[in-house]
Amino acid sequence: TGLETTDAGDVYRLRKQTVEPIFGIIKSIMGFRRFSLRSLAKVTTEWTLVALAYNCKRMARLHVA
Repeated sequence: TGLETTDAGDVYRLRKQTVEPIFGIIKSIMGFRRFSLRSLAKVTTEWTLVALAYNCKRMARLHVA
């Protein structure tokens, strides 16, 4: 049960590789650690802008290479 099965462990390892580094980059490199606004609609808009900034930065870096 849990992460002891090989299938669950494989899925968890894949998730760690693909998703979690993005949040680390947004926190450490981009400096986004907390939301400035309140209400779900405003937080959603703020997160959308953060994700847009990350994606633009990533696309610019990939385009140069």
